Amino acid sequence: MTSQLYTLEGKVALITGATSGIGSACAREMSELGARVMLSGRNEERGAACLGALGELGREAAFLAGDVRDAAFCERVVAETCERFGRLDILVNSAGISHAASTLDTTDAQWYETIETNLSGLFFVSRAALRVMRAQGAGAIVHVSSDWGLVGAAQAAAYCASKAGVVALARSMALDHARDGIRVNAICPGDTDTPMMLESYRQLGLSVEAGERASAADIPMGRMATPEEVSHAICFLASDAARFITGAALPIDGGNTAR
Repeated sequence: MTSQLYTLEGKVALITGATSGIGSACAREMSELGARVMLSGRNEERGAACLGALGELGREAAFLAGDVRDAAFCERVVAETCERFGRLDILVNSAGISHAASTLDTTDAQWYETIETNLSGLFFVSRAALRVMRAQGAGAIVHVSSDWGLVGAAQAAAYCASKAGVVALARSMALDHARDGIRVNAICPGDTDTPMMLESYRQLGLSVEAGERASAADIPMGRMATPEEVSHAICFLASDAARFITGAALPIDGGNTAR
């Protein structure tokens, strides 16, 4: 259970990429903090499993399968959230992918898939949510960027570009809507123990054990983050405890960007 230094009681949250990793941890924690949650992801089987886990906790939640690259789906998931729960207070943009490749090795398909998922999809969902939040006069959006959105990294050209765009977009959205009662922030996790991290090891030709050792050796605190540690920061930024924070890009990286 989470320590309730703050609450999300009475809030409605929409979480993209909610079927694994950071998104799944966030769905659970927001539910524990009292929010009603709409989960979204591409995999219906994983979505059903996540929904079942929240149901076992006695939490009200729903799931809608779809791809954030589809602007029509993004409009639909926001509309169905409002139809089911009556409002939308929190949006967490956690859907994302990564291809391990240098600039010259990045294919057109990899580039477009990464930008469309990590940046364009995030924009489409946020645009739909902002319309609802502006009409309500309140809302909080948290984008999941990366520490590689703040600094460059080898073998991650498209990913770095997309995540840097997320940081810039968060700041722009924050300025556009500061007087509308809407806060927009980004979190910038470093290496985190998620399925996407394991997939990145595979793409680099590393075993899980070798990849985890390499990640730990490169982080000043000597280990990767857990999804729950990242989720704590998301929930804080989404809560009223962070009511004077907007336009921030918060590193959660064990000191990686401090160097």
